[in-house]
Amino acid sequence: MAKESLLVVLGDDDYLVRQKAKELFDTLCEEFSDDLSREIIDGRADRVEDVERILQEAKSAGETLSLFGGGKLVWINEANFLNQTKTGAAQGTKDALESFKSFLGNLGESKLVLSACPVHRNHTFVKWLQKNSTYQDVAKQEKEDVAFRRLVDETAKEYGVSFGPGALEYLAGKIGAHPRMGVEETRKLASYIGADGGEITEQMIIDMVPDFGEGDFFEASEAFFSGKLDWALDAIDRHFFQGKDARPLLATLQNRNRLLIQLRVLVDGAELDPNQRLGKDQLERIGNKYLKHFSNPAEKTTLNVFSQNPWFLGRLVPLLKKFSTRRLIDLQAGLIKAFEDVLAQPKEQHSTIFKNLAIQTHSKN
Repeated sequence: MAKESLLVVLGDDDYLVRQKAKELFDTLCEEFSDDLSREIIDGRADRVEDVERILQEAKSAGETLSLFGGGKLVWINEANFLNQTKTGAAQGTKDALESFKSFLGNLGESKLVLSACPVHRNHTFVKWLQKNSTYQDVAKQEKEDVAFRRLVDETAKEYGVSFGPGALEYLAGKIGAHPRMGVEETRKLASYIGADGGEITEQMIIDMVPDFGEGDFFEASEAFFSGKLDWALDAIDRHFFQGKDARPLLATLQNRNRLLIQLRVLVDGAELDPNQRLGKDQLERIGNKYLKHFSNPAEKTTLNVFSQNPWFLGRLVPLLKKFSTRRLIDLQAGLIKAFEDVLAQPKEQHSTIFKNLAIQTHSKN
C-alpha cells in the first residue's frame, strides 16, 4: 500500500490532534476540490456497534467514486476506540479493525485521514498504523508547552495583536499552558483590544483571564512573591472570596518557594545569572551536571528544578533579586506555621493567616 494515501494523527490532547488533522485535511482538499469528493465521519464510538458502523461508513465513502470521477478524501475525525477502554479493548472492535486493514491497503485514488485521541500506543492496530501510514504522534512531535506557544502566536497574528514583554509566559502560567484555552483567551483579549490591533499586556491577563487547570492559584502566588504587598493582599482576598480552599494555595506557595530555593542555590553557585534570561539549553546543561542528585529526573516535580518549564522558571529568576537564601528559608518556616494555623483555626480565619504571612514576608529586607 502507498503510505501517502493513509494519513494518521494521534495524541493525548484532543484539541492538538484535531488541529493537526484539520491542517492535513485542508491541504488535501486542494487535490479533492469538489465538495462531493470529500467526507468527514464522526469517529466517536460508545459501543462496538458504533465502531463497526464508523468503519463501514468510511469504507463505503472511500469505495464510492466521486461524481466527477477519481477518488475520495475521507476523514475519520476524533476516533476514540484505539485505546484500552471497554469499547477499544473489546474483541468486536479488534475484529472490525482487522477487517478494515484490507480496505486501507487498497485505497487506490482515495485518501483517508484518521485522527484519534486518546490512544493506547501498544494497541495492535496503532502498531500496524505506525508501519503502514504517514503517521504523526502529536505528543512526540510537539510538547504541549511548545504547541501552546505556536497556537497562541498564530491566533494573535490572525487577529492583529501581539504579546507584550512576559505576557505570553504569564498567560501560560495562569491557564496551565492549555493550548485550547490559550487560543480562546487570546481571541477574547484581541476582541477587547479591537480591530485596530495592539498589545496584550500582563495587566490585561490579570484582569480578564480566569485561572484554569494547573494555574488555578496562579495569581495569588504571583502576587505573593511580587514584592507588591497591596496586590498580594487583594489577590488573597479574591482567592478566599471565590470560596477556594486554603490548602491548595498553601501547596502552590510551597512549590514556588521550593523552586526559588533551588534557583537561589544555583545563583549563589554562579550557575545562573539573575540578570540574564534563562534558556532551555542552559537549563538542560546545568541539569545534566546535577543529574545524579535526583532519583527520577524525568518526573515533573518541584523537588527537581530542572524538570520545570523554562518559561516558568524564567519568570522566577528575577525574583531572586528580592529574596536571599535566608529570607527564603524564613518563608519556608512561615509556610509550615501557616499550615499548622490552617489546621487549628476555623475557615473564616484562613484569609487572615495568609495575609499576615504576606505582610511578614514583604516586611523583611
